[in-house]
Amino acid sequence: MIPNKQTNMMDDSMQIVLAVVSSIASVFILLLAVFVCACCWQKKRSSDEEQVDKLVQKYAPQDTDTRQLGKRSWEDKDSTVGFQSGSPMYRRKTIKFERPSRNPVVAEHVQPSSSTHSALNDSLGMRNPGTYQSINSAGPQTHRRDSRLVQLQDETLSQSNSQKSTTSTDEENGSVWKGMKNFANMLMEDPVVEEELPPPDPTEGVDCGLGKLQISLSYDFQTLTLTLKVLQATNLIAKDFSGTSDPYVKILLLPDKKHKLLTKVKKRNLNPRWNECFLFEGWPHNKLLEKTLYLQVIDYDRFSRDDPIGETYIPLNEIDLSQSPVMWRFLQPCKDSRGKLGELLLSLSYQPAVGRLTVIVMKAKDLKAKDITGASDPYVKLWLMYGNAKTEKKKTSIKMRTLNPVYNESFIFEIPWERIREATIEVTVMDFDKVGRNEMIGKVMLGSKSGPLESRHWNDMITKPRQQVAQWHLLKD
Repeated sequence: MIPNKQTNMMDDSMQIVLAVVSSIASVFILLLAVFVCACCWQKKRSSDEEQVDKLVQKYAPQDTDTRQLGKRSWEDKDSTVGFQSGSPMYRRKTIKFERPSRNPVVAEHVQPSSSTHSALNDSLGMRNPGTYQSINSAGPQTHRRDSRLVQLQDETLSQSNSQKSTTSTDEENGSVWKGMKNFANMLMEDPVVEEELPPPDPTEGVDCGLGKLQISLSYDFQTLTLTLKVLQATNLIAKDFSGTSDPYVKILLLPDKKHKLLTKVKKRNLNPRWNECFLFEGWPHNKLLEKTLYLQVIDYDRFSRDDPIGETYIPLNEIDLSQSPVMWRFLQPCKDSRGKLGELLLSLSYQPAVGRLTVIVMKAKDLKAKDITGASDPYVKLWLMYGNAKTEKKKTSIKMRTLNPVYNESFIFEIPWERIREATIEVTVMDFDKVGRNEMIGKVMLGSKSGPLESRHWNDMITKPRQQVAQWHLLKD
């Protein structure tokens, strides 16, 4: 028990010693902080006084003792004040009295009038300046203060006058130079030149907003060959719902309408480039002058009829073929008889393994009326042909009194794979009459050697076996 008590007493004594030491250290730190603050404050005060002394020396007259001037003015004002000339309060009062005014700094931003001093007083903020005589009659202290103010005003006025004279001189010089410069420019001015008009558009024809086509022509007089190069088209109109077109060009040498030439189809392009050449061989030059070159830009549609975009006619007697011209032509609206007899939608599917052709007659539209009532009773007749020989016939049901019949009827023809290129399907739309003979409305020949659109449909069917390939066809006479 005794050793524990001694240990507790030692711990208490150590805590007391630590508390005393920490208190002494705190007091010492506090005194050190006070001393540092006092030194900083004294240093700042001395620097302020030095700055004030420098300002007083800067603005005080050189032949006048600033301290004595302040003493006289103070004693003259009130002799009963009990401050001695050497006391600190008196020194501070004198220094404060002689501190320069900040008004001249403001006067630098105001340009007073050079005629009178009243404008300068107004710019310095004096509402009722009066005259210098009235200012000097205000007593000794006022006289001393106002004399210093007048001196500063005179200095500021002289500076402003010098600045204004310099500015006026610069303005005069600038105005003279400006006048001379204007006179020189007037003498050296070039004669008025009329604006040159922009060159005319080299594209021939009327712009109908359908786009334009570029081609080139050349003729070889030795081989009697006309070469047509279809280069490109620009700004074609969109015919598809996607906002584009699939254009190709159909070429005819009128008046011959049997021999048609076609370019390749450019998918989803309103500015297609073809760069394809077509040759017309064995044509003497005098015979070509009687022909007209016809070009039609068409939008290709796989599941509907092809839509015409525009066309252009080029009479060859107006072209100098020896110069190999390259020309642009605006496309014009098509004026042919497309759709005059109506259109027919057909679907083809061929199975090479079993040699089976399936033809689906889906529907027709805008058929030509054959009856007095303005309608028709149409049905569709199909013939399988090899060359000119007809081998098998099928036909649809009759749709009464309509020009837009819907059939959706399928027919199967057995055609071996080795004879598929020789086969042709003749599709004829007929008008049924109870009394008299049935009349033909129009027909379509489907085969590899038929028209360009029909042969394209047939070739698509061959390249896509066991698939239904549908396409609109124009009925022909």
